[in-house]
Amino acid sequence: MTSVTNFDSTKESLQDLLKSISSGKTQLPDFQRGWVWDDTHIKSLIASVSLSYPIGAVMMLQTGNSEVNFKPKPVEGVNLLQAQEPERLILDGQQRLTSLTQSLHLEQPVVTRDIRGKTIKRWYYIDIHKALDPFFDREDSIIGLPEDKVIKNFRGQVKSDYSTLEKECEAGLFPFTRIFDTAKITEWQMKFLQIDPENIQERLQTWNHFSDIIQRFQQYQIPLIILRKETPKEAVCQVFEKVNTGGVPLTAFELLTATFAAEDFNLRKDWEAREKRLFQQKVLKSNQSTDFLQTISLLATYDRKRENSDVPISCKRKDVLKLSLQEYKKWAELATAGYESGAKFLFSQNIFSERDLPYRTQLVPLAAIYAILGDKVYNDRIRQRIAQWFWCGVLGELYGSTIETRFAKDVQEVLEWISGGNAPSTVQEANFSPSRLYTLRTRNSAAYKGISTLLLREGGQDFRSGETVTVQMYFDDQIDIHHIFPTAYCISKNIDRGKFDSIVNKTPLSAKTNRMIGGNAPSSYLERIQKNTGISKDRMDEILHSHVIDPESLRLNDFDAFFEKREEKLLSIIEKAMGKQMARATLNQRF
Repeated sequence: MTSVTNFDSTKESLQDLLKSISSGKTQLPDFQRGWVWDDTHIKSLIASVSLSYPIGAVMMLQTGNSEVNFKPKPVEGVNLLQAQEPERLILDGQQRLTSLTQSLHLEQPVVTRDIRGKTIKRWYYIDIHKALDPFFDREDSIIGLPEDKVIKNFRGQVKSDYSTLEKECEAGLFPFTRIFDTAKITEWQMKFLQIDPENIQERLQTWNHFSDIIQRFQQYQIPLIILRKETPKEAVCQVFEKVNTGGVPLTAFELLTATFAAEDFNLRKDWEAREKRLFQQKVLKSNQSTDFLQTISLLATYDRKRENSDVPISCKRKDVLKLSLQEYKKWAELATAGYESGAKFLFSQNIFSERDLPYRTQLVPLAAIYAILGDKVYNDRIRQRIAQWFWCGVLGELYGSTIETRFAKDVQEVLEWISGGNAPSTVQEANFSPSRLYTLRTRNSAAYKGISTLLLREGGQDFRSGETVTVQMYFDDQIDIHHIFPTAYCISKNIDRGKFDSIVNKTPLSAKTNRMIGGNAPSSYLERIQKNTGISKDRMDEILHSHVIDPESLRLNDFDAFFEKREEKLLSIIEKAMGKQMARATLNQRF
């Protein structure tokens, strides 16, 4: 069986590699972020080369594959007279090669940072005498000089001046910008020997020893791994992320941005305009560029499937990366409208803020479904089915892992269900165990946020004002999830923390109401609220019922009775939202 490989391993001289970079034959893909090495790292890198120590392999990609058409950009600091198509792109080794190119091959100071992170400009030299002294660490012989090559003290007084060839030679500081230019090396050597005619033999001997270090740079070989141009884009991206462990992993958005830039389309600018439009809806403010691309991938593959049933609907990373610019332009506006319609749906479910959104990721298929359905979503039966699917996903907690596969199934199966087919997998698989109520204690859980929202959807009224929570009231009165039996009271009565911290003992209330509750017993704070607001006992009972709270057990400060009755009521609300019943074993049976 013939072995197939997508890469070659070789070596290339540092000198030839830097020439290739300076000429533009070797460039960076546009998705590569700017280099960030500081002065100390650069000195250490140069010192390693001067000692012929390995500095690691470099990985590159051959250009010429129309399906892996990343927009190129020159290595930072390289100024090309005219745009040039590179022969290869640097995937791994950007910081090392940028540092070496700037410090060894360009006639300009290196823009770097000091130990405090401040931007500085440096010319790099090697102190010949220190470099040849076996008692000196090689890194200590690598010198970084300011842009004007003049060192001053804190008063601004000149301590050392190396701004001319004569002054460099006198101090024995050899500039690295000459290290690959034979004529410039010879010029510097002659001046170094002539600067002290009386000791020319000694200086010649010093130079001869130093020539060994120069040769190490000129003969230095860097291992190269070359990905052939036939390598698929998905594989290129995966390889890049594997080797780029020291940086932030690239998103599909960044990679597509580089791909579309090669066709003169600014994806980032287009997304920023759409993001601004979507973020007008507070509930969409957690939406991310990669979510948007996944929705477009669902729409594009759904469209392909209508023409060819064998084509799967998908929004996995590889599918997003295969999106063409034509497909993006075709579906971007529909996807945007889908998110806007999805936001209206969330508002109808009393989800007003991204903070209370159970699953940000569930918006990906939701937006795709709305985009495909268009005006049909205003049909009451369709809206009810979408709501049931949504709440089954939330309360069944089905979007915590392997979500891309579920997204694809959701789009196809929800649309088939709406057209008269079977209920989607998300609805059929969703289950809410009554015991889960006990473990829902923080916003980290989608179901925790979902149950709080359902209480608002069921008409939960604020204890103090008696108002049903609207979007305006939600933000104005700072509605949040608060304890019904206050923490301080529960602790004083030795009530189990696991029970009093669970969602069963919590409900959405305004900040002012929560301050009035304080740490008091329910009977006490109810009396205080009624007295201060003029709310009658009967009216307060109505308000408590709107939160599925049993007024009698609350007024008697009977936590166990309250807990058991509220658990049953919450389960009824959950069943209603999910459209299915569950086994009824009360939580109190667990204690």
